[in-house]
Amino acid sequence: MAAPAGDTRGVEERSVRDRVPPLLTDLYQFTMAYAYWRAGRHREPAVFELFFRDNPFGGGFSVFAGLRDCLLFLRGFRLSARDVDFLRSVLPPTTHPDFFQFLRDLDCSDVSVRSVPEGSVVFARVPLMEVSGPLAVVQLLETSLLCLVNYASLVCSNAARFRLAAGPTRKLLEMGLRRAQGPDGGLTASRYSYIGGFDLTSNVQAGLLFGIPVAGTIAHSFVTSFSSLDEAQPQTLAAASGDPDPVDFLSLSKGWLGRVCELLGAERWKIHEGEFAAFLSYAVAYPRNFLPVIDSYSVTCSGLLNFCAVAAALCELGYQPVGVRLDSGDLCGQSVEVRRVFRLCSEQFSMAPFLSLVIVGSNNISERSMRELSDKESEIDTVGVGTHLVTCTEQPSLGCVYKLVEVRGRPRMKISEDPEKSTVPGKKSVYRLADDEGHVFLDLLSLEAEPAPEPGRPLACFALGSEGGAMTVTPAQVTCLRQEVFSRGRVTEPPSSSTETRARVQDSLRSLHPRHKRLQDPDSYTVALSEQLHSLAGELRRGSASQNSFLLAN
Repeated sequence: MAAPAGDTRGVEERSVRDRVPPLLTDLYQFTMAYAYWRAGRHREPAVFELFFRDNPFGGGFSVFAGLRDCLLFLRGFRLSARDVDFLRSVLPPTTHPDFFQFLRDLDCSDVSVRSVPEGSVVFARVPLMEVSGPLAVVQLLETSLLCLVNYASLVCSNAARFRLAAGPTRKLLEMGLRRAQGPDGGLTASRYSYIGGFDLTSNVQAGLLFGIPVAGTIAHSFVTSFSSLDEAQPQTLAAASGDPDPVDFLSLSKGWLGRVCELLGAERWKIHEGEFAAFLSYAVAYPRNFLPVIDSYSVTCSGLLNFCAVAAALCELGYQPVGVRLDSGDLCGQSVEVRRVFRLCSEQFSMAPFLSLVIVGSNNISERSMRELSDKESEIDTVGVGTHLVTCTEQPSLGCVYKLVEVRGRPRMKISEDPEKSTVPGKKSVYRLADDEGHVFLDLLSLEAEPAPEPGRPLACFALGSEGGAMTVTPAQVTCLRQEVFSRGRVTEPPSSSTETRARVQDSLRSLHPRHKRLQDPDSYTVALSEQLHSLAGELRRGSASQNSFLLAN
């Protein structure tokens, strides 16, 4: 069942304002802003970049997500009088009172953002977002932007991996709300799982806010709440044709149960009466959406038989039952047996609808078990995934960082004893290079002033993180990854809808060579620096040592 169509942008923007107010940040952002302000540096033009250092889940890629929420956050960024009063109470009492008026007047009217398109496949050390503006303001944005991008990109990447493991045709249902890290974590997981490649969610609020198709029928509790046929009410059902005279649905289904048992040679005493009553009650409530869970007691001895009987009765009245859900045991083996029985019923009872019944599988599905479902003989059409998807059990954080790369037009670089924590200086352009088959093979970081690489023309570059010399590559195709999305307080690139971003994820994944998107032991994708950028980074490293002798010059 799909969410109702309609413009939910206003609801979505209010949701972002409520979830990410300006004070949802770390205190040291305000203490730094005050120090900049006292030093008279708060209006200096500065540039920060947001990126991550390692591809998640031991894989070869990530997926960039969260940009839409970032833009809504920036557009609405403003501290209220209440916010400022609270800051006055927590900042040291020596804080100058004029600083609080400065905070009250702050907004993002002088902030600009360039970004990789949301939904793009991205790689470690490639800047996802470039945020430029007055130093104090863009510093204050750090924690909030990281909060919006980190988990969104992580769960979107996790969903994309589940999609690769499942293959292109099997439907995927996200059902992790009850296991998520709080309400906001649940909503974020539902939204970005859909963008990453899932088809459906069980989260009704996510359907309302983001237009994601929602699905769900009954749980084991519904089945086990029934103990006898007396509880199956009402016991009649009108035919789908619209005939006003209701049919005794209980008697019709009992008759079909006898025929099913005879066909399958089943032992009738093993059939659970309460389960049969539960299926009857749900079928009468939703005759066009009949998809029960059939493993509350025994799939082969009770649940499957009860389902086939009620489904056959629905078919006789002109309805199309939907299918079954398996939630325990050997899902692959059970699905094969269930499909065999469906085909047998279709043949013996001349009921074509049994051939199109859906089998849903769910049972603590992980990426590994999803791969096993794909590798083994299985008849599962739809897989429900919860805990391992939304909690990202294999890796709980993407580890995005937000680093200064330029102040007053001068490049800045963090030089660390840990080379992986060193940053790449300067305001940059980012290009993605592809071969003549359309597979991308290298992301190039260059200084903004440098000319763009040209298709068919060799260029020299240096692999980031490698101690080796220059390498030469010749791209067949060149794409500029960065686009201006926010300028001087305004969103300049209309944000993509969830459906559009979802399509971009799959298009971007198709551009990857299979060796880069293998779920296990993928080949490393190359991120490289242009000759000029590599030279600049070297100069700043060497210059850092000489600047450390400033005391000796006095």
